[in-house]
Amino acid sequence: MKNCNFCGNKNIKSTQTEYTYKHNNAYLLIKEVPCLQCEYCGEQYFEAKVLQQIEKEFFSIQNGEKKTKQQIIMPTESFAEIALV
Repeated sequence: MKNCNFCGNKNIKSTQTEYTYKHNNAYLLIKEVPCLQCEYCGEQYFEAKVLQQIEKEFFSIQNGEKKTKQQIIMPTESFAEIALV
């Protein structure tokens, strides 16, 4: 990758990040996902094979073929319910 497609910056670094996969109101949080990240704006780029592996893992867990190492409980709110009027 030459430049960031979002801001045009030339400084792109290889790093790891957390990635949240969502399908039909079910979520999977994946840690330490390899990506390229713009050092200026933070835009992230993932290889197709990485995203395909995450999707495969999600459906393996959803179908009961695999268990996760950890589960978390996350509180949720609607912005309309917490917004100042």
